Order: sequence, then C-alpha cells, then structure tokens
Amino acid sequence: MLGLTQLVAQSTTGWAIGYTIGIIVVIAVVALVVPILLLARSIGGRAADINAHLENAVTNTDGLKKLNTTIDSAGAITAGLNRGRTRLGG
Repeated sequence: MLGLTQLVAQSTTGWAIGYTIGIIVVIAVVALVVPILLLARSIGGRAADINAHLENAVTNTDGLKKLNTTIDSAGAITAGLNRGRTRLGG
C-alpha cells in the first residue's frame, strides 16, 4: 500500500507533467499564430495602397469603354476616304 508521501509525490508529478505539456502546447500555438497575424497585418497595411492603385487604374482606363465607338468611327472615315479616292479615279 502506498504511503501518503508517495501519493502526494505521484499527484504532484502528474500535475507537473500536465502543466509542462500544456505550456509546450501554448508556446507551439503562439509560435504558429504570431507569424500569421503579422502577415495579416502587413497585408492589411498594403490593402489601402492596392485599392488606391486599382481606383487609379479604373480612372485611367475609363476611356477604353469608348474604344469600339472610336474604331467604328475610324472605319466609317476610312471607308468614306476609300469611296472618295475611287470616285476621283485614285
């Protein structure tokens, strides 16, 4: 039969092992989560700049919406020039 001292020693050893494992798990989780949080912060910091550049791209390329109209107009102009050249015998 175990004495009181042996029971206390076993109980204390079990708690110490449990606390040690718990601390190791917490340290491992922190070691994995901190870099992810730092990366997310970095991405968040750059998001405003990226959005501003995208808005500038939208503004700068807005005229491309009318490109088909320009192409159609150029086609009509060149067709008219060709008709004029043909009529003039050229």
